[in-house]
Amino acid sequence: MQHFPVFLDMSRAHVVVGGGGEIALAKLRLLLKTEAQITLFAPEFTPEIAALRAHVTLIGRALQRSDLQGATLVYAATGDAAEDARIAALGRKAGALVNVVDNLDASDFLTPAIVDRAPVVVAIGTEGAAPVLARRIKAQLEEMLPASLGLLTRIGKGFRQIAERLPQGARRRAFWAEYYDSVGPRALEQGGESQVAQTLEALLDRHLTQAAPDGFVDFVSAGPGDPELLTLKARKLIDRADVVIHDRLVTPEILELARREALIIPVGKQGFGPSTPQEEIHRLMIAHARQGAQVVRLKGGDASVFGRLDEETEALDGAGIRWRVVAGVTSASAAAASIGQSLTQRGRNHALRLVTAHDMKGYAEQDWRALAAPGAVTAVYMGKKAARFVQARLLMHGASPLTPVTLVENASRADQQVVATTLAQLPQHASALVGPAIILLGLAPRTAEQLPELQEHAL
Repeated sequence: MQHFPVFLDMSRAHVVVGGGGEIALAKLRLLLKTEAQITLFAPEFTPEIAALRAHVTLIGRALQRSDLQGATLVYAATGDAAEDARIAALGRKAGALVNVVDNLDASDFLTPAIVDRAPVVVAIGTEGAAPVLARRIKAQLEEMLPASLGLLTRIGKGFRQIAERLPQGARRRAFWAEYYDSVGPRALEQGGESQVAQTLEALLDRHLTQAAPDGFVDFVSAGPGDPELLTLKARKLIDRADVVIHDRLVTPEILELARREALIIPVGKQGFGPSTPQEEIHRLMIAHARQGAQVVRLKGGDASVFGRLDEETEALDGAGIRWRVVAGVTSASAAAASIGQSLTQRGRNHALRLVTAHDMKGYAEQDWRALAAPGAVTAVYMGKKAARFVQARLLMHGASPLTPVTLVENASRADQQVVATTLAQLPQHASALVGPAIILLGLAPRTAEQLPELQEHAL
C-alpha cells in the first residue's frame, strides 16, 4: 500500500486551489462537501466557479508564496504543467500537502472517489492505477447504501454516550447491529426521526435487561486459502468474532476479514517443526468462551478433514462450552478443481480416498492394496515429507510406476503451483515444494494427461 487512507478533519483546514477552470471546478465540487475554508487563485474563473463566490474565496490573480500561510492542502489545478509545477513547489515550501491533478508522481496525496452518506463516508482509491474501476465501485456502493443511512447514523451518533451503559464487546455490538440492521430502518420508515429516537430508548432498555450472552465457539472452515472460497456463513462469523484462534495455513487475506478490535491468536502446527500443544489450544478456547467471547476457531480447508476437530469439541463438551461446526471447501477439492479434474468419475473410480501421510505415531499406514489398484484416486494430505514412503508402499502393492500423480502447492492461492508427474518421480518433485501441498494419486491435469516426457523418464 503506497497511499495510506486517512480522514482529515476539514473543519480546521484551509484548502488552496490554484486554477479557475473545469479542472479546478471538479475538485471544488467535492471540497464543498466539507467544512474547509477554500480559496481559489486564478486570473479568470469560469461562470460556474464565479457563481460559488458565496461559499469560497476567489482571488483574481496567480497564486503567490505569501498566499499559502496556514494552508493545509494545496491543489494545483490549472491544467498547465509548468504552472502546476510552480504551485506545487510553493505549496511544499509552505509545509502543505500538495495534489497536482492527474499527476500521480507529483502529488503527495490523492483524492479518492467518495460515497457520501455523511457521517458515513466511503473512500475508494486505486492509487491512480484505475480511476474507471474506482468509479464503477462507487456506483455499485451508491446502489447498495440507502439514502437514509446518513440520517440513521447521525441519530445513532447522538445516542452513543447513552449506549455506553452497555458493557463493551459483544453486548454493545449486538445492540448497534440490531439498530442498524432492522429496528432503526423500520422505525424511520414507519414514523420518521422522532420514532427512531423512541425506538432507540426501548431497544437499549431491552438490551440492558437481557442476560449477558454466553461464550460460544464456532469451528469455521477457512478453505484452502482463497478468501472467495469462504462460505457466506464463515465470512459473517469471522466478522463478528471477539477472538480468532487460527491455524498456520490460514492466509493473511482471510485474517484481514476479522474486526480490528478482535484478538487474533495464532496456534500453528507444522510437521517436523514448532507447534502449539493441543492442550494449549483447548485452554485458549475454553478461557475466552468462559469470559463471554464469541470465539472463532479458524481451521484451514474443511474443519472436519484432518483438523483434530473431535479432540477440540470433546474438550469444549467437557468444559460445558457450546459450539458448532461450519463446513467449508477442503483442499483436495480445490486442488482437483485447479487441474480441471473430477475426484470421481463413472467407470474410473467407484471410491475416493482422503488420507493423511502422518498420524500421531509417524508415517500413517493405509490400505495400500486399495490405493494401488488401477483407476484408484487418492488425495494425500501432509504428504511432502512422506512422498518416498508413500511411493514405496504403493509400488510394493502393485501400483504402476506410470501412475499419474499431480502435486498442487498452495491450492487456490495466487502463488499456486501445479506439478504433473508420475509415481516414479513423486519424491523428487515433492521435495522441491516449499508450501503446503496436496498429492493427487491417479489424476493428471486435463492438459497433460499423457505426459509422454515423464513416461520416458519413468521407464
